[in-house]
Amino acid sequence: MNALALTLLTPLLGGLALIMMRALGPAGWVNLGVSALTLAGALWLALSVAAQGTVEGTGFRVDAFNVYLVVLTAFVGLTTSIFSRPYMRHVCATGRISVGSLRIYHGMYQAFMLTMLVALTTDNLGVLWVAVEGATLATVLLVSLYRTPEAVEAAWKYFILCGVGIALALFGTVLTYFASQHVVQEAEAGLTWSVLHAHAHALDPTVMRIAFVFLLVGYGTKVGLVPMHQWLPDAHSEGPTPMSAVLSGLLLKVALYAVIRLKMLVDGSLAETATPHLAGALLMGFGLATFLVAGLFLHRQRDIKRMFSYSSIEHMGLMTFAFGLGGPLATFGGLLHMLVHSLTKSAIFVTVGHATHIAGTQAIDRIRGLIRTQPAVGWSLLIGVAAIAGFPPFGVFTSEFLLLTATMQSYPWFTVVLLSGLVIAFAGLFRHLHPMVYGSAPEGQLPVQANMLPVLVHLGLVLWLGLAIPGFLAAWLDSATQLITGSHLL
Repeated sequence: MNALALTLLTPLLGGLALIMMRALGPAGWVNLGVSALTLAGALWLALSVAAQGTVEGTGFRVDAFNVYLVVLTAFVGLTTSIFSRPYMRHVCATGRISVGSLRIYHGMYQAFMLTMLVALTTDNLGVLWVAVEGATLATVLLVSLYRTPEAVEAAWKYFILCGVGIALALFGTVLTYFASQHVVQEAEAGLTWSVLHAHAHALDPTVMRIAFVFLLVGYGTKVGLVPMHQWLPDAHSEGPTPMSAVLSGLLLKVALYAVIRLKMLVDGSLAETATPHLAGALLMGFGLATFLVAGLFLHRQRDIKRMFSYSSIEHMGLMTFAFGLGGPLATFGGLLHMLVHSLTKSAIFVTVGHATHIAGTQAIDRIRGLIRTQPAVGWSLLIGVAAIAGFPPFGVFTSEFLLLTATMQSYPWFTVVLLSGLVIAFAGLFRHLHPMVYGSAPEGQLPVQANMLPVLVHLGLVLWLGLAIPGFLAAWLDSATQLITGSHLL
């Protein structure tokens, strides 16, 4: 068995075993073990890519760009499963879900991991579309797990909006295939990304322009770009907290990955036309609008999970803007921001899960005095929000600084807009955070048994990346930057 097979088969077989497992006790440990084995396969795959440059299989292709996202996905999947095991047992013990629902949760957790890993490693745009749609179906069941009217409504909104979006992405994929038929000799290779990328300069620019609009709106719905973002706050607030951690930390990045891969094809197709930067301009426009709108909506939230979902939308807008801006510096900053945001936001949602159990509610105005009630949770939430807000010396500050520097070099007038948006988002987060952390604890708010290991690991890594990016990681991100832009930064 090779590294790619181990990485993909582990969640497939593990998910099938978990969905059939009758015993409640070991299910959480099995889920954790499957996630650990998936991470081992991902690390093996990363070593293979480091040695060979590219690892290819039948219909699959792994390079420096997607392998770093594969490792990130497997790592966050493991740490979230560590938090998930006691958390979901507590939820089941309180009667919010049944034993059967807990079995569905564990099975769909691994199905969700599988679909994301397939989306990242496939070399076929059709399989990419199927995998992203599969991730939607898996997470719909997770969003509706509590079976409350609000959860069912959120699941239906998620399914309908993302279903419409993925249908538009399918139309864009069909147009891409149509453009390839005049270039690629073998019809069955018309959706193979590596073949299309090698012949991107010969693809019909008019067809590729239209295709990218559909693909951007379609996959952009999964990214959470404004105005297609309405499903995301509801899905975060009504689903189980571990699902929110992987949804915000991972799935949004997978959808953005798909957009970047397709942008690379469009850039090659339009290189000799009058509008060579059309794809980048669209990404910049959608990204900037998303960044600003989400920052403003942070001020109006009353639910703690909805608030952090808008924070995720804001950061996805920032990443989209970075990849639209293009160039080695902005792309390197965007890749780094994908990494540090995933680690930070998943740590925040783990902390939020404990905070809502302490307060017995997700309402912000009823979560008070966490540092007094349970200092580990209170301080973790404070540090996590400081990190995601871009405080030095955390890694988010480094990636945002790189993006601001790249913006100053290319479009100086946008720098003021970005700085204003960061200030608005900072104010929106901290106006709610202060009373939750430092306020007077209400009566009846009691400590809970909290597993803070994932939070400590994630925030420790984000701090490390802010102080000094390891040489191997810098080289890794630089190789990915070269694949995307054609130029090295380092």
